[in-house]
Amino acid sequence: MPALLGPDTPFPPLDQALEHPPGLLAVGADLSLERLRDAYMRGIFPWYLPGEPILWWSPDPRMVLFTDRFSPSHSLRKKLRQVARDPAVEVRVDTAFEQVMRACAAPRGDERSGTWITAPMQRAYRQWHVLGQVHSIETWMDGELAGGLYGVSLGRMFYGESMFTRATDASKIALAYLVGFLRRHGVAMIDCQQDTRHLSSLGGHVIARAEFERLIVKSTRLPGLPWRAGRLLPSGEIAARDPSDVAAPAG
Repeated sequence: MPALLGPDTPFPPLDQALEHPPGLLAVGADLSLERLRDAYMRGIFPWYLPGEPILWWSPDPRMVLFTDRFSPSHSLRKKLRQVARDPAVEVRVDTAFEQVMRACAAPRGDERSGTWITAPMQRAYRQWHVLGQVHSIETWMDGELAGGLYGVSLGRMFYGESMFTRATDASKIALAYLVGFLRRHGVAMIDCQQDTRHLSSLGGHVIARAEFERLIVKSTRLPGLPWRAGRLLPSGEIAARDPSDVAAPAG
């Protein structure tokens, strides 16, 4: 049975998380900024559906994306090179946070993917955004928000929360620009929370929870990142041609 949290009850050790459902650690408490920050520093995140109590999770294994192992496809690399030359496309930071969060929360066909971003969750993360520890990365095309993502930034650690797209590859473009920014500032790892084929295709993979816990303890104690609202510059390193992108000469 998961731990029952009151307003002042601390989180239990991560190794007390359940196997079924996988990673469920605790139930209850609130979404105060103090509680959320404490959770993320420990490798715990909230995930629950409307009408449910607040559920706190720490899955084992944990999906992460090491920034030096980000592996965009040939077509995405080509798109990134095109975007870097196209004045109609911009990637920005924190210019439309609420729009990004609402878009991530919106239902997507028959999927339940956005429904966990409840109204209380949106309020809590908006407040956290005001404090400068939650950020949106946005892909704009012809002046319209085409896709993006948001996540939590603590020390030299980034926790990805959700993505959305309204145009082909728009969310992947935002992620690629984020990875470039994080690399430039010494961030080694993005928490992806749960294992998905989409993230695996971009270089994400799973690590043991104990290893994840060890890495975030180290990373979150480092100085924070120099976030600034506005345009995010491209990373030529990420968009550069991979040797496999170049066709072999005809023999």
